Amino acid sequence: MDLSNIKWGDDGLIPVVVQDQNSGQIRMVAFANRTALDLTLERRYAHFYSRSRKEIWKKGESSGHTLAIKEVWTDCDADALIYLVEPEGPTCHTGKEACFFECLLSDGPPQSFPEPTLARLWRILESRKEEGGARSYTRSLLEKGPDRIAAKIYEEGSELAAAVRNEADKRVISEAADVTYHMLVGLLVRDVTWKDVLVALARRFGISGIDEKNSRVSMRP
Repeated sequence: MDLSNIKWGDDGLIPVVVQDQNSGQIRMVAFANRTALDLTLERRYAHFYSRSRKEIWKKGESSGHTLAIKEVWTDCDADALIYLVEPEGPTCHTGKEACFFECLLSDGPPQSFPEPTLARLWRILESRKEEGGARSYTRSLLEKGPDRIAAKIYEEGSELAAAVRNEADKRVISEAADVTYHMLVGLLVRDVTWKDVLVALARRFGISGIDEKNSRVSMRP
């Protein structure tokens, strides 16, 4: 990145959008000056400039809820930045995961905060697990345990495979959605999160698929 191209505001600041690298969730928006950006790039943790305190600050320095920097992007006009991060704990000072949770306009029932579809589905599945006596399909699967969920994954996977071979695109999409749903329930029953899977996928970028597959074989007991 050529920092000489960045267009700082009259106050020497540039707006920074902080986005979770794995979920795509917007975590917060803040400002940085040149020193804060230099520290961010050098130390690989998000630093900002506080307009109220007139000082540089590292996110999570006191709370421990840091933002590890994975990538830094500038927009087409070079007057705004995106920090792609791996968050450690909640980002908002209120204790919420992200700072955006008040909806001003929505085409349908508002979400608790803006989030990708996969993250929203996961949150719903978690709520089903915690609801106790409330009845739902997800809850019934969780109560029947890993064996039943594994059987459903096999079933839905075979239906997707059949659709891929010789059925209409609409059918492929529908079956892929079923597989995704049951896969997530399988993760939930094992107390594994969908973000863990995204992290595993991210680690494979830049690695030969053949080499990665061979490394998994070598890890088997």
